[in-house]
Amino acid sequence: MTTKPTFPEAFRYWLKLGFISFGGPTGQIAMMHKEVVEKKKWMDDDHFLQALNFCMLLPGPEAQQLATYIGWLMHKAWGGIAAGVLFILPSAFILWALSWLYAAYGNVPSVAAFLYGLKPAVAAIVAEAVIRIGKKSLKNSVLIALAALSFVSIYFLKAQFPLIVLSAGCIGYIGGIYAPTIFSAAKNAKGTTPTLISNLSSDSQVKAGWTRSVKVVTLCLSIWFLPLVLIGLWRGWDDIFMDIGVLFSKAALVTFGGAYSVLAYISQQAVEQFGWLQPEQMMDGLGLAETTPGPLIMVNQFVGYVAAFTHAKGLTPAVAGAIGGLLTTWVTFVPSFLMIFLCAPYIESLRGNIKIGSALSAVTAAVVGVVLSLGVTFTYHTLLPEHAGFDWFALLAILITFAGMQFYKWGMIPVIAGAALAGFLWKTIF
Repeated sequence: MTTKPTFPEAFRYWLKLGFISFGGPTGQIAMMHKEVVEKKKWMDDDHFLQALNFCMLLPGPEAQQLATYIGWLMHKAWGGIAAGVLFILPSAFILWALSWLYAAYGNVPSVAAFLYGLKPAVAAIVAEAVIRIGKKSLKNSVLIALAALSFVSIYFLKAQFPLIVLSAGCIGYIGGIYAPTIFSAAKNAKGTTPTLISNLSSDSQVKAGWTRSVKVVTLCLSIWFLPLVLIGLWRGWDDIFMDIGVLFSKAALVTFGGAYSVLAYISQQAVEQFGWLQPEQMMDGLGLAETTPGPLIMVNQFVGYVAAFTHAKGLTPAVAGAIGGLLTTWVTFVPSFLMIFLCAPYIESLRGNIKIGSALSAVTAAVVGVVLSLGVTFTYHTLLPEHAGFDWFALLAILITFAGMQFYKWGMIPVIAGAALAGFLWKTIF
C-alpha cells in the first residue's frame, strides 16, 4: 500500500496544482487523475470517479470541490481546506492583478498569446485522460454502451446533465439487484491492493452523523456570512458591497453546469439588473479568467472587482476593487467547502453498498461520456475558433502534446509551460 503522504507533502502537491491547473474543469480533472491515481497512487479509478460523480451533481466548481474532497480524505478538515484553498489561491492573485490592469488601463491583449498556446495543450491533456480513464472504468460492453449513450445524449441531443446522471444511476441500481457482476467497476475487488484513500475512507464513515453535520453547517455558515455582516455594519446594508455579496452567494447555490452557466446568470444580474458592467466587459472577464490557472468560475472575481472599482463610493478605486473581488471569491467558494465537508462522510459510507456501488459505477460510465463530449467540444473550438478558419498550429500542437504525454510520458508542468511559450512566440512572430 502507498505510504500516507505527510501534510507538507500533500500541501506541496496542491500548491503545484494551483499553479498549473489551466483549461477548465476537464483539463483540471485530467491533471488530478494523472497525478493522484496514476503517478502517486493515492486512490483508485473507481473511487476517484465516484467522488467526481458526486461533485458534478453539486452547484459550483466541480474540479475545486473534487480537490477539496480528496484533501479531506487524506488529512480531514485541514487537508480539505488546504486542497480547496490552494486550488484557487494562485488564480485569485493573478486575476486580481489582471483585473486591476484591465480596470485601470483597459484590456490586456498580450495575455491572449499565452492562452493561444495553452488551449491545444489542454485539448491533448483531456484526450489522453479520457483514453486512460475509459480503459480502466469501462470494463465491459454494458458500461461502454452507457458511456456511448451518455455522449450521444449530451453532445447531439443536448440532454441535461442531471437527467443523464439520474438515468444512469437508476440503470446501475437496478443492475445491482438483478445482475451485479456486470457492473464490476462498482465493486471493491477482494484480493486487490488497497490504495491509501480506500483505507482512509473507512475512518470517514465513523464521523458521519447529525452532531457533526450541525457543527459543520453552523461553522461554515458563520464563516460564509461574517464578511457580509461586517461590511453591513461598516458601510450600511444598502451598499454595493452588500449587493455583491448577496448576488454571488445566490450564484454559488443556484448555478449548475460550470462557469458558462454562471456567466449567463451573472451577466443577467450584473449587466441588466444592476448595470455594473457592459456585455463586452463580461466576455473580457471570461477571457482573462481563462488565462489563469484555477476554476473558470473565477470570472466572478473579475465581475466583483470591476463593479466595486467603478461604482463603490468613498474609497479609492483600487481599494474598492480589491474588496469587491475578495468578497466575491469568498462567497463563491465557501459554499463549496460547506457542501463537501457536510456530505462527503455520507457519500463514503455508501461505498460498501453493492446496489449503490453499482449505481455509482453506471454514473461513472456516463461521466466518461460527458467528459468525452466536453473534450470534443473544446477541441472543436480550439481547431475552429469563432470567426476564423482552421487553425493548423493548434492541430500540430495537439498532436505533439498528445504523443509526448501518451508515448514519452511528458510531465504536466513542461507541457503547460512549453505550450504557453510556443503559443506566445507564434503569435508574436506571426
